[in-house]
Amino acid sequence: MARLELDSVTKRFGEGDGSVLAVDDVDVDIADGEFLVLVGPSGCGKSTTLRMVAGLETITDGEIRLDGDRMNEQGPAERDIAMVFQSYALYPHMTVRQNMRFGLEESTDLSDDEMDGRVDETAELLDITELLDRKPGALSGGQRQRVALGRAIVREPKAFLMDEPLSNLDAKLRSQMRTELQQLQDDLDTTTVYVTHDQTEAMTMGDRIAILDAGELQQVATPLEAYHRPANQFVAGFIGEPSMNFVDCAVEDATLVNEAFRYPLADEVGAAVSEADDATLGIRPEDLSVDPAADADDAADGGHAFDATVAVVEPMGDENVVHLSLADGPDLVATVNGLRRIESGAEVRVTIPENAIHVFDGNSGDALHNRSLDEAELDDARV
Repeated sequence: MARLELDSVTKRFGEGDGSVLAVDDVDVDIADGEFLVLVGPSGCGKSTTLRMVAGLETITDGEIRLDGDRMNEQGPAERDIAMVFQSYALYPHMTVRQNMRFGLEESTDLSDDEMDGRVDETAELLDITELLDRKPGALSGGQRQRVALGRAIVREPKAFLMDEPLSNLDAKLRSQMRTELQQLQDDLDTTTVYVTHDQTEAMTMGDRIAILDAGELQQVATPLEAYHRPANQFVAGFIGEPSMNFVDCAVEDATLVNEAFRYPLADEVGAAVSEADDATLGIRPEDLSVDPAADADDAADGGHAFDATVAVVEPMGDENVVHLSLADGPDLVATVNGLRRIESGAEVRVTIPENAIHVFDGNSGDALHNRSLDEAELDDARV
């Protein structure tokens, strides 16, 4: 177990005008035993960051420290780090036991009995004991992934690095392996950095998540904090499925103005956005209220309800994803109870509650205001 620190880590490929800045000044402090997920769209620099930690890529600038020791000049074999790859990277001519032993044979002075003991213990932990004499070609995708994990675990490293290890699995097995990986990391209590482009994996697995975009670190936070208190519009749109709704507005006297509506703001929210000329209103689909137009109480909505037409309904079982078109305005997506019957073409009244809105600067994208949610509510949600 170890503390892992990335201090202003930068990676640039090439030189001069043709160079590409892949990772730009990333600072992350990963606590001993923490499970940190690096998440972001393809090409954002997350795998490059992981490869720099592993020693597979040189660092252009900055410093990586493991338990306070600088690792920049150390080779991969010297870093006491084990990596699990997306492609499993198993030797096809070796049995499972031989694959799991190989790293120990090359990097330790353990006796054969000690190596076999570690392999047997790890195989039992991963429930692959009966596979030890098989070769990778005789294994399913999930079994190969367990073997790849086992090969890393037997080394008893200070830190695990995992580069999209579940992306080759089908949806059901991927969900099962997510749970198993969380339980395994809890049992081992080993510092882990996990890379994925799947925000669902990030939300469900990480103690904290680090969101990257175009090589720049956007936010490091717990999953709930990133969801409810995004640092900027990119984080708000990337985290959550369906994505947050965004409506571009002008700011006029504590009112958000769009071609379709005027949205008055309370004093506190109005003060937070008063310095901006343009702003983006954000609202999560589950926070929208969708009611039959005939049931609307115009006197009670505070100017926060608007007429809309149901364009498309996507039944998901537990919920319905409802695509809405506001009159002469933007399209919105709402989620409602799956047992509720809503038909395409229906005229409805959509309420955007002010206590659930986010507001972002129209130019920088920085968060000017996030939904009302105090620390006690976040703490209750973590239990």
